[in-house]
Amino acid sequence: MFGREKKITSDEKLMQSIRHGDQEAFNQLYERYKDRLYYYFFRMLNSESQANDFLQDLFLKIIEKPGHFNPAYPFKTWVFSVAYNLCKNEYRRREVRKETHYGDRHVNPVLPESITEEKLVNSIFKSLDSLSPEHRSVFIMHYREGFPVKEIAGMLETAPGTVKSRLFYTRKYLAEKFQHLKGEIEF
Repeated sequence: MFGREKKITSDEKLMQSIRHGDQEAFNQLYERYKDRLYYYFFRMLNSESQANDFLQDLFLKIIEKPGHFNPAYPFKTWVFSVAYNLCKNEYRRREVRKETHYGDRHVNPVLPESITEEKLVNSIFKSLDSLSPEHRSVFIMHYREGFPVKEIAGMLETAPGTVKSRLFYTRKYLAEKFQHLKGEIEF
């Protein structure tokens, strides 16, 4: 079997197969995206259990309503925009709860003396908690997932300039927050 490579089916074709009830197509799509989407949800929601719940909800939506996907657009862009909207709805629910629960306070973490890459990354993401969901999402989509500004703008239904502005202010905020590490890291 030399020279024969396994042909990889595109995400968009897998979605077409899912529309026709192909379970194997769903399994392939799930395996491709489960870790990336879990990471996105975890960083947006700061909860392992919620990240798992949202991941399950998102893939349940794909199974139940595959017709909502428009094959004219990249699946990756579509699935992350659905993930973003799920998070946005959760933030709205949290705001409603916050209005009824007084005294909820957020504590910003302090970076420990011994800086490791993992601790630094965790501190950065914990610091992002004090920013709006839009700023946090743009940051994760761009720096973690590698989406270009124009694609993020399409997912969030906003102008590319708005995405650039959110990235700029998020980097500025992080640079100020971690200015005591000047020279050791760059934003």
